Amino acid sequence: MMMPGYSSSYVNIRLRLSFALIISIILIPFLNEYIPQPANNFTENIRMFLAEICYGLFLGIIMQLLYFAINICGNFVGQASGFANAQIFDPTTQNQSIISETFLSLLAITVIFITDLHHLMLDAVIDSYSIWPAGSNLPTDDMAKYLSTVMNDSFILGFKIGAPFVAFILIFYTGMGLLSRLMPQLNIFFLSLPLQIYLGLGLLLMTCPVMIMWFCHYYESHLTQLIR
Repeated sequence: MMMPGYSSSYVNIRLRLSFALIISIILIPFLNEYIPQPANNFTENIRMFLAEICYGLFLGIIMQLLYFAINICGNFVGQASGFANAQIFDPTTQNQSIISETFLSLLAITVIFITDLHHLMLDAVIDSYSIWPAGSNLPTDDMAKYLSTVMNDSFILGFKIGAPFVAFILIFYTGMGLLSRLMPQLNIFFLSLPLQIYLGLGLLLMTCPVMIMWFCHYYESHLTQLIR
């Protein structure tokens, strides 16, 4: 329900549920030693059931926060290329977003599945039973600390990946501001919009492979760290 790619709106709900059921049936023999027997107390069973839901939501939120780094970068790209007002539906976040943000988001999730990084998502779910045994108390302090750490790292990475576009915005608008002061009777910012689009798209074409590779390395390293 929460993992990037699997939770996208273009994935059929029945297919998603069928995949989850198949994975659960396959993993039962391997995780049998980690799953305790049902307690005689109904309240204890409900507590354990809710705890497992919280663990699953925690893992899904972590994966989404890691994935949001590319969305932050896409926002910088949209601001630099003049596409900030060009909104389109993003199936990965199921919200309206800048067209460049949607493009990078779809490209990143495609590369994740091509390079089999989605297997690390499933490994994290499987290894969570050995890290957090079923029926144990929720480590809420550690969860909150790790969530804040991942959110901070994702924002920093998104800013680093989008740094060329931040520099481009500063240089371009500084130059247009100087021209506007030299020729106040001319609407420089309106006339420079096509140039901004061309230069922004050219910069995106040159930096896109590096951005995606950087993001995938970050996603892989953090998922590996989460599993360990």
